[in-house]
Amino acid sequence: MTHRPPARDVDVVVVGAGQAGLSTAWALARQGFERGTGFVVLDGEPAPGGAWRHRWPSLTLGTTHRVHDLPGLPFVPDDDRAPAVESVPAYFAAYEEHFELPVVRPVRVTSVHRTDDGGFRLSTDDGDWTARAVVNATGTWSRPFVPRYPGQDVFRGRQLHTVDYRTAEEFRGQHVVVVGGGASATQLLGEISLVTGTTWVTRRPPVWREGVFDENAGREVVAKVEQAVREGRRPGSVVGLTGLLVSTPYIRDGLDRGVLDRLPMFDRITPDGVAWEDGRFVAADVILWATGFRAAVGHLAPLHLREPGGGFRLDGTQVVGEPRLHLVGYGPSASTIGANRAGQAAARALRRELGPNAPLPRSA
Repeated sequence: MTHRPPARDVDVVVVGAGQAGLSTAWALARQGFERGTGFVVLDGEPAPGGAWRHRWPSLTLGTTHRVHDLPGLPFVPDDDRAPAVESVPAYFAAYEEHFELPVVRPVRVTSVHRTDDGGFRLSTDDGDWTARAVVNATGTWSRPFVPRYPGQDVFRGRQLHTVDYRTAEEFRGQHVVVVGGGASATQLLGEISLVTGTTWVTRRPPVWREGVFDENAGREVVAKVEQAVREGRRPGSVVGLTGLLVSTPYIRDGLDRGVLDRLPMFDRITPDGVAWEDGRFVAADVILWATGFRAAVGHLAPLHLREPGGGFRLDGTQVVGEPRLHLVGYGPSASTIGANRAGQAAARALRRELGPNAPLPRSA
């Protein structure tokens, strides 16, 4: 359900309605902020689901990383074989409806500015909103990262990023070079290699971890990301910080078939392939860049809060120096379970910052 508030001047604007934004909205309601007047969620997507609306159709609930429950309403899929691109958005839609969250869409925030009274003005493609506080929950999917390599502009084949991938069949009969050392790269290699030839290229040799990458296994990663954001550096990815890839059934199948025998990163791109300084060459029709994402925070640029290291310095979820600006789903909270916890922490902090706690509404 989409609710348009009667006024555009609220206590808190949440930017983004993915896992981070919805968990924050639930927590704000729990803290007594009124729906639609006390807080509103602005979402750039035309329908619920956040980044999950754009996943490739072959990604099923059984092959993706765990979809963690949003707070207060369990996610109980009927079939692990169901496409994530359908099941997760349906869950998010049910969640918005169940808790009557004031999500306004499609509204894309283009810039955030300070106001004279210590609040914020949010410029959007649908007019301005003003708020005493902002929670940014825009994630990374809208900012795919492709590194630059010599010869990239002369390649005669096709180049695409993970966000552009739909099905392996479109590559049948072509040789595909997959670049990247993360889970998306290995998943796509597994699919594409069933229909055509592939080459896997990574900067570092992969390190396979047996067993589930559970909450305990993630503590080292979270600690490293927290250190990065405390220092104002860009937060890295799980694989980038630990070098670990979880060994799953589809990974073991890829290893058995030899499609996960990686090559070191090439030195340049030629019109018809990729080449190394030692003379090695691989002919290619397609280069698939599974090279990750950057935080979608360009609309916060007018606040001039980026550190020399390229990131935001955080104390918990709060941007240091801006007690009314919180980032959820950024850095250590850039995971489903992390976003849930961070959303609740941000809501509690804003309740303390903006005024005394109000009685909990019954519908929360």
